[in-house]
Amino acid sequence: MPLSIDLQATNLQGTAPQETVAGLPPNTLLGVHHIALNVKDMAASCRFYGTILGLHELTGDEIPETLVKLVAEGKVTNFRLPDGTILDLFGEPDLEPPHPDPTRQFTRANHLAFDIAPALFDQAVEVLQRHQVNIDHGPVSRPTGRGIYFYDPDGFLVEIRCDPG
Repeated sequence: MPLSIDLQATNLQGTAPQETVAGLPPNTLLGVHHIALNVKDMAASCRFYGTILGLHELTGDEIPETLVKLVAEGKVTNFRLPDGTILDLFGEPDLEPPHPDPTRQFTRANHLAFDIAPALFDQAVEVLQRHQVNIDHGPVSRPTGRGIYFYDPDGFLVEIRCDPG
């Protein structure tokens, strides 16, 4: 599925042609892969998500290889939601309380990750670059796949990732 650059003959003001860069085609992103939250008190958060909300805590071979060491050190805990989405809790003991201004929404979230087919990963990276999206880091390759991290217009960290392909 090739990505293209469309050239408009004129813009709405009737001035010189303007380049329009195509985005990812509809239905390219497969769904939310995982949600990562920073938490101040890992034990309290594990009780909340595991015991109170009844989410399945990943243990043993269920833990992604890239997180085994951090889980063993108590810095990360992973839960699986019923739809298969993974919730990652990252321990940040020095985390400040949420800002009292409710319009500052992203004080607790780490990033949102979207799944993509491995064959389309490089195209997604190209689209981000063409749109001059602010890249945080990546693309990176790990045993669990490839990913690229970037910011949305509000400065919220987003990831597009794929399984090894």
